[in-house]
Amino acid sequence: MNADAGRLVERALDAGDGVLRLQPTWVPRSFLVPGGRLRLAPSDLYALGAHRGGIDERWLGSTTPADNEGAPPDEGLSYVVGPDGERFTLRDAVAAAGPRLLGQRLAAAYGGWTVFAKFFDNRGPIPHHLHQRAHHAAQVGRAPKPEAYYFPPQLNAVPHGFPLTFFGLEPGTSPADVRRCLERWDDGDNGILDLSRAYRLRPGTGWLVQAGILHAPGTLVTYEPQWASDVAAMFQSMADDRPVPRRLLVKDVPPERHHDLDYLVGLIDWEATTDPCFKAHHYLEPVPLTPPAEGAEDRWVVYGRVEGKPLLAARELTLRPGAEVVLRDGAASCAVAVQGRGTLGRLAVEAPLVIRFGEMTADEFFITEPAAREGVRIRSTGAEPLVLLRYFGPEAIDGVPDIGVR
Repeated sequence: MNADAGRLVERALDAGDGVLRLQPTWVPRSFLVPGGRLRLAPSDLYALGAHRGGIDERWLGSTTPADNEGAPPDEGLSYVVGPDGERFTLRDAVAAAGPRLLGQRLAAAYGGWTVFAKFFDNRGPIPHHLHQRAHHAAQVGRAPKPEAYYFPPQLNAVPHGFPLTFFGLEPGTSPADVRRCLERWDDGDNGILDLSRAYRLRPGTGWLVQAGILHAPGTLVTYEPQWASDVAAMFQSMADDRPVPRRLLVKDVPPERHHDLDYLVGLIDWEATTDPCFKAHHYLEPVPLTPPAEGAEDRWVVYGRVEGKPLLAARELTLRPGAEVVLRDGAASCAVAVQGRGTLGRLAVEAPLVIRFGEMTADEFFITEPAAREGVRIRSTGAEPLVLLRYFGPEAIDGVPDIGVR
């Protein structure tokens, strides 16, 4: 942004009473096949070119660029659209007016918006992989990436062919077992899934996955609040009958460690990955807020602790036709509509049926901390319920449940 960045941000904030409208941010993956359920027009799934891969991710409220080969520098960054159509990145807005958007406490503690969410939609299962923990990510100048999954029913009418996710490794699995899998990388399927177990995925539920845990997501569309990082290491050599390039195992590993199998095996958080009570410690069912407002239901869909802190948290708000509520979350959030229409403050909101690549929508918003404290009035004006998903910054909102609390 130029020198009048602050003025542009303030104009946009004034126009939305502290709520910013965001443009859809599409991200391709060259090694995956899109599932076609993100409401992006089918003719636009390869809008960035077949060489870049199909678009199977939409990033929400992102200040983090995507780590994709050949990507432009702003791929993955969310853009704010002002009242006269002016565009600037949410990252620039946070840099220009961080406390005004995030609140003094979050801006001071974390220095920015250090989380984002995405819709992820793949036609087939993806490889068993992990996201590096802090000390490993720091060795390549990156941040760790804990993440959470919620499976929105509105985007999962079609489950595709493998609605199961492999999580972790069977208790008793040893580092030597995984090392042997890595040794067989070029022999076809290296057999790492033989060491894991799959869990059936159900729309309307979710999982919390800390950094260092191996997981191979299945084919449901996921809403994924996560730490603002794109760090990863693939441990599976064949997925969905397609070879996985070994470079995806070591892309976020120091060059001198690329062939150090003991180092690579050490990326795994062994205690968490082989937890015999894995589901009890990671599975999420919605937790309603009480008491519910008339005609409205607000539920925690992402919650729990990462390194002992509530770093990832999200809620799902459902308003029946004609209902309205004043949200006073007290913390900044990014909201996206997955069903219905209505108003959010003075801005119109509508979940689209079909989106053309590059088209502006009325379904994604950044609610600033001052607006959230004062209260944002939301109305459902359509013939079906208005459903909004919104995620919050780390340690920003009170009352985040622990896993296992119903």
